[in-house]
This record gives sequence, C-alpha cells and structure tokens, in this order.
Amino acid sequence: MKLLFVHERLGAFGGAETNLHLAARELKNRGHKLALLHGPLPGQGESAWREVFDPCVAVLPKDPSAAVRKALGKFCPDVVYVHKMADLEVLETLVASGFPLVRMVHDHDLYCMRSYKYHPRSRAVCTRPASPYCVFPCGASVVRNRGAGFPLKWVSYPAKRKEIELNQQFQRMIVGSHYMKQELLQNGFIEEKIRIHPPVPEDLSSNAPEFQSVQGEGNIVIYVGQIIRGKGVDVLLESLAQVKCPFECLIVGEGSHRSYCERLSRRLGLENRVHFLGFVPRDNLRNYFTQSNVAVVSSVWPEPFGAVGLEGMRYGLPVVGFDAGAIREWLISGYNGFLVPWMDRAQFAARVQELLSNKTLARQLGERGARLVAKRFCFADYITALEKTLNDVRFEAQLEVHA
Repeated sequence: MKLLFVHERLGAFGGAETNLHLAARELKNRGHKLALLHGPLPGQGESAWREVFDPCVAVLPKDPSAAVRKALGKFCPDVVYVHKMADLEVLETLVASGFPLVRMVHDHDLYCMRSYKYHPRSRAVCTRPASPYCVFPCGASVVRNRGAGFPLKWVSYPAKRKEIELNQQFQRMIVGSHYMKQELLQNGFIEEKIRIHPPVPEDLSSNAPEFQSVQGEGNIVIYVGQIIRGKGVDVLLESLAQVKCPFECLIVGEGSHRSYCERLSRRLGLENRVHFLGFVPRDNLRNYFTQSNVAVVSSVWPEPFGAVGLEGMRYGLPVVGFDAGAIREWLISGYNGFLVPWMDRAQFAARVQELLSNKTLARQLGERGARLVAKRFCFADYITALEKTLNDVRFEAQLEVHA
C-alpha cells in the first residue's frame, strides 16, 4: 500500500510521535510505501523520520490546502492516515479529496477545547462530551498558549464542532483503549467505524530474553514521559516525599513543567534523590529500565492508554499508577503492580514503599507483568491489526469505485 501519514510535526516529541514513527518504520519494513504531510511544529530526530517517509511535504500556514493537494497529487496514496492535525483547511481538503481517510486518536485534542479533559485548577476530570458547556461555565475558550506570543489564546467552539464533524466523515477511527472508544461514542462517532488498536511499544527486548524480568539491585523508581502538568510529575514528587525507605528516582523526559518540578523537588528536600535526566533517545531507555525496581505512571489527566507502563512491564518492573483514564485496562492492582485512587498521594507513596521494601513481591508482580505484556500486547500483532484496518479501508474504497 501507499500510505500518506498526516501529523502536526516532523520528528520526535511525545508518545504520539513515538507510536507514529515506530508503526511507520515497521509498515515500511513490510513493503509499504510511506509519505508524510506535516505541520510547522518542530520535533527531534528529524533525519530518522526522513529515512522512513519519502516525500515529506510541509503544510505552509499561508496556504495549507495547497500543501495537501501537492502531497496527494505527488504521492497518490491508497489511504491517508491522519494522526494529530487540527487545521480545518487541511481536514476540509482531505475530506473533499475523496481519498479514503483513517484517523488515529492519540489523545483528547479532537473533542476537548483544552485538549486534556480536566480542569486546570481543580484538575477534576471532565466526563462530558464537547458542548456549549465547554464555553460556559467551563471557560475552555481561553487556554494557555504554548507557542510564542501572548500567554493565552482563544479557542473557538464552532471551530471545534467543525473539526469533530470533519473527522466523523473519515472511514475509520482508531483508538488505543475502550476508554477512548467511549469518548468518541459520546461525541457522536459511529461505533462501526471505531477500531481499538492499543499503541503497543516496540519489543526492544524481544531479541534478548535475558532482559525480561530484570530488576536492579538498588531502590530505584523510574518515570518516563513528558514533564507536563497532566502527567502529574509534581504529584509524584509530593508522593515520593512521603516514602520512608531509601530510594532514588529517575525522571526521564522533558516538558514545560520541568522547571517547576525541579523547584518543587528542592522544596521537598528530594534534590539528592530525584534526578532529572532530560530527553533520552528511545534506544537508550533500556539501560535505565534494567537498573530500576519500580516504574511509576503518575498521570492525573485521563490517559488515553499509557503505553509507557507497558515498557516498564517488559523489563519485569511492577507498576504503580493513578486510576486515570485507560490505565486500568492494563494495570491490574495486586497482579502486575498497584492501581492507586486518583491523586491519592499517601497511598501512592505506600505502594511504592511496599514494592521497594519487599523485593520478593516486586519480582512476582514484575514477572506477571512481563508475561501479561508478552501475551496481550505484542508489537508485531499490533502492526498486523493496524495493517488490516488500513487494507480494509483501501479495499472498501476500491469496491465503491467499481460499484
């Protein structure tokens, strides 16, 4: 197949980009031809992306539809596979093109004006669909501007409704969890068009069985992910401040909340035990996982899936995580780690301390987690299922042409 990927940036950034690049690389290895239509947002490791996608066509802000027409005309894809893309002109041009369209919904951007489905002050998780309630009393029309310029920006509710309506015309919507499927259903998407394909991490350890169920000898807690407010690194630090036994914590990742969390770590007296390592290339993560004892997923926003927890489980690490979004679909409390009530810092600390203090229990839960991942979350199976969905859409489009 010829697949045109569409995404807001070129290069690595967060979990969405990791999933996109790994899936694309494997699809290319299976003989598919790939191109990329990308927005203006920057990423890291651009050269690795260009090795997978040929051509790469940039969407120019002055005339987005021209870039779309250029990419479609130059590449003539069998299927267009859209990831994160909110530009209405891009979406309208894709829908009008007649090419079969598939959308991967990585997070809540599509139907939440704030994009993270919780209130910025109270952090209370929103359970409503997109509606006028988002404007008043929620006040989601005014949000933080993460780009240059004024710190706040205006989000249009009519534009968000239009974005949803355009995506409802896609042939398939792919999500990573049952939780995300329900989010789409309550926002008016058709159930028959939704497919659940959990964004399984690549099996880094599949060719080296000795890395399964490996735990370090110390008391090391590892967090891997973006350091943004929804990921709850500040809540993690407040939890770790209550842990009584000796430990070290590795914070692997970057983000806009890092400087705040570093200051908080110092205020809590954790500066000698918590280490902010910054961005680490994916291929180097194995070294950190194999020296760790417990993996933590501290997200307080409703996680669409939480694939980083699976990465820890691949190395035999028990996981401690808040019950947020889809985390409960793979973290089974008392089986492969502990699912902690949302924002309960005391219980989070108690569970981390229990696993650090009881190495036998930690090893048992970690081994179960490794087996669970091997049985239910195989990267090759994920790509095969994704490949089938894309091929089904191509086949249906061909039937329509010949009908």
